[in-house]
Amino acid sequence: MTAPAAPLAAALAEGPVVLDGGLSNQLTDQGCDLSDELWSARLLADAPEQIAAAHAAYVRAGARVLITASYQATYEGFARRGLGREQATALLRRSVGLARQAAGSREDVWVAASVGPYGAMLADGSEYRGRYGLSVRELELFHRPRIEALCSAGPDVLALETVPDTDEAEALLRAVEGTGVPVWLSYTVSGGTTRAGQPLEQAMELVAHADHVIAVGVNCCDPLDADLAVAIAAETTGKPVVVYPNSGETWDAERQGWRGGATFDPARAGDWQAAGARLIGGCCRVGPDAIAALSRRVVPPTGLQ
Repeated sequence: MTAPAAPLAAALAEGPVVLDGGLSNQLTDQGCDLSDELWSARLLADAPEQIAAAHAAYVRAGARVLITASYQATYEGFARRGLGREQATALLRRSVGLARQAAGSREDVWVAASVGPYGAMLADGSEYRGRYGLSVRELELFHRPRIEALCSAGPDVLALETVPDTDEAEALLRAVEGTGVPVWLSYTVSGGTTRAGQPLEQAMELVAHADHVIAVGVNCCDPLDADLAVAIAAETTGKPVVVYPNSGETWDAERQGWRGGATFDPARAGDWQAAGARLIGGCCRVGPDAIAALSRRVVPPTGLQ
């Protein structure tokens, strides 16, 4: 396992970098059962080889950033499964190690440790609503321990992702202070607002002067909503933009399945890139084939060609 030759921020200064796609859909395609409330995080304990294989599939597809299987991995969630604190810490660290393992000797593949929202721990869809009734301080105290565990494993960046509102964004930004690990902040949005209804300009402004935030943008949203969000993020912050929307299908909670057609189009990458996107990939239901098509359209930094 080899660390990247340059920081991710340096690569973004040169040009766009391709992210991976949805981890859960790839694991499902590999035959994994993700019906547990821990979702893909369960496999950190039960089938880590499957996570490594999913990461490797995205490297083969052209992804240069691998997002770890820690989105829904929390001390509270693991405790409900009877795992103690030391075991949970080891699993959080393992998520980083598995992604690094999949990168192998590649010096042009970065590992982003996923830090999902508080609602992901609840496993009730509340990450798409936000406003949990907790204070910013309470959210900060929730996030800090697992952020510290992930940082201790040496990721290249922290992905503060699928953030539904500005309160949680503020809490996450406080929780990463002093870690020394760069971060990106990525909201989940609907139309021109966060899921909690705040204007995107207001949400993006939170990181405009935060030096440790190397990119800001959106994920886990409709591809059409990403178009507007990329432009707002770039204009509001002047920072590189991260964008990785869903396939465009909609999750039906009652039927426990996806409905509608996929609208994710790799051809959109050109418009996102022109608007300021520098980290471009996919989220739920966007698999290796789509990332391979995307990677053929995204011009990488000179040093990665």
